[in-house]
Amino acid sequence: MRMTRPRFLPDNFTLTLVGVVLLASFLPVSGQVAVGFGWLTNSAIALLFFMHGAKLSRESIIAGAGHWRLHLLVFGLTFALFPLLGLALKPLLSPLIGNDLYMGMLYLCALPATVQSAIAFTSLARGNIPAAICSAAASSLIGIFLTPLLVTLLLNVHGDGGSTMDAIVKISGQLLLPFIAGQIARRWVGAWVARNKHWLKFVDQGSILLVVYGAFSEAVIEGIWQQIPLRDLAGLVIVCCVLLALVLLASTVLGKAFGFNQEDRITLLFCGSKKSLATGVPMAQVLFVGSTIGVLILPLMLFHQIQLMVCAVLAQRFAKRPESVPELMGQVDP
Repeated sequence: MRMTRPRFLPDNFTLTLVGVVLLASFLPVSGQVAVGFGWLTNSAIALLFFMHGAKLSRESIIAGAGHWRLHLLVFGLTFALFPLLGLALKPLLSPLIGNDLYMGMLYLCALPATVQSAIAFTSLARGNIPAAICSAAASSLIGIFLTPLLVTLLLNVHGDGGSTMDAIVKISGQLLLPFIAGQIARRWVGAWVARNKHWLKFVDQGSILLVVYGAFSEAVIEGIWQQIPLRDLAGLVIVCCVLLALVLLASTVLGKAFGFNQEDRITLLFCGSKKSLATGVPMAQVLFVGSTIGVLILPLMLFHQIQLMVCAVLAQRFAKRPESVPELMGQVDP
């Protein structure tokens, strides 16, 4: 007799995500193994973008790039609402977590959005994937120039410049080139990808799990649990949850106010509420030269894990909704 799954029990993906976090806490990847793991993660992300490139028609990509109202709203949430909330909440945050961690929260607010997890969650939730790709990639590129300016304004910190071109090349090589390769290969593999689109779900989930394990392993090795008292850590978790909840609420309200459909609101939710750990840590090394950046990036590391956990649950809930007529028809070239 088949046992009924308890309703209070989270879905398998969320449980797996929790297991990955626990695994990284007790068995973090390090040394040469971490280097190899990084290559594996990058390969999974490249495969994800290749498959998206092979799946999406050129017409849908052009439509996603032209969705300027949605993109402006995503950028507004990422580079305007986040910093404004960070400044407005100072009377609450500074006494609760201390000045150093509050500076870290302001740094978090100045960062661009994630790319791979935002798109992966949008795909998992069946949102507007072409628009998500355009918004997330553009956010990372714009953030290379805008984040140092915001850090200067918010924290009064001046970096030593940094290698902007190297960052652009890295983003392009990891994300845009595989996507373009998938577009080129679409004429040969597009039909196969469309027939086996369930595979894309496992690539999405797999890339998220790899990113979580690698990011949390690095945080554990850096001594995340030894740098601050337990009381401050608990306060920081609460602060990160409140900040994320406010942005998620704002994105939901604004999405409805601007009259976006369900797929666009999902894209706004996942692209406008993210902050990039992969971009934030290298930038901190440039912007805070001579400083101990561990405490400054601690809010980012915690926020990153919380946003992944919360968005995983939200994406799974969105994914369970009935498919619309356009989704059932699929995206095909005319």
